[in-house]
Amino acid sequence: MVKTAILVDGGFYRQRAYSLFGAKTGKERADELENYCRSHFKDKHEERELYRIFYYDCPPISKKLYHPYLKQQIDFGKSDMFLWMQEYISELTHKRKFCLRMGKLAEEQAHYNIREDITRKLCNGTLSFSNLTEENFKLEVSQKGVDMKIGIDIASLAYKKQVDQIILISGDSDFVPAAKLARREGIDFILDPMRSNIKPDLYEHIDGIRTKTPRNNNVP
Repeated sequence: MVKTAILVDGGFYRQRAYSLFGAKTGKERADELENYCRSHFKDKHEERELYRIFYYDCPPISKKLYHPYLKQQIDFGKSDMFLWMQEYISELTHKRKFCLRMGKLAEEQAHYNIREDITRKLCNGTLSFSNLTEENFKLEVSQKGVDMKIGIDIASLAYKKQVDQIILISGDSDFVPAAKLARREGIDFILDPMRSNIKPDLYEHIDGIRTKTPRNNNVP
């Protein structure tokens, strides 16, 4: 029996799940995540025992921001996304074996910006400023503390010999130093990128890729 911890990069999971499985309520998404994590324990090649599911994310943005296209303040504290995230996070706190590790958003640096693909079109002349729409803008807000919490937990699990295996649900390369440390301590380190593309050099720093995401030819 392999004692296994599952670590979930929440921002990655929410974005990827939306692309793969469509829009859902906060409760439905939380239930979906629980089922997805537990599907890793239905493996005919290896018997696993769940230690804990560690979930890393940030509370939703709640401040007011000026939207340059709409020319008005947007109150995120009253937005549908704010209410959705509140429901979603609340549901996860009631899940058995879930341990939430919350960072925070850099709200003081949050701003709207023109999307990168739209900026390229503006620069090459295929789109003019007069033809911009609200959808051409996106909210820029970075997370603080999430990557650090993932790295610390990987190191702690490895040094204390609390698990035999770590499954990380993420598509990011920032975890590489922590993964290398865990492997040196004898931990079997598995990555689940949910069929997203990862950098080729990541393969040398993990013990394998296992995903429970069904193949969908319509999703990159």
